[in-house]
Amino acid sequence: MATGTDQAAGMGLVGFSILLFTYYTIWVIILPFVDNDHLIHKYFLPREYSVILPGVAALVLLLFIGTFIGVVTWKSHSPQKVD
Repeated sequence: MATGTDQAAGMGLVGFSILLFTYYTIWVIILPFVDNDHLIHKYFLPREYSVILPGVAALVLLLFIGTFIGVVTWKSHSPQKVD
């Protein structure tokens, strides 16, 4: 059973993910259909960032996964005994 701290951290991560998904969905799907001089545009980054930021996030994720696999492989490699 998870402790209260674990549950609070999990709920925080879920809330952050929902907020991020909602922001990105509005930014990418709804905002192109709103006039450029509308007030809502000042709360969002320019559209080119909607492609650049997920691409950079994917590259960072792949870097961390590759580093983790490399470290685990390096640490689990035991030297062979020579008789």
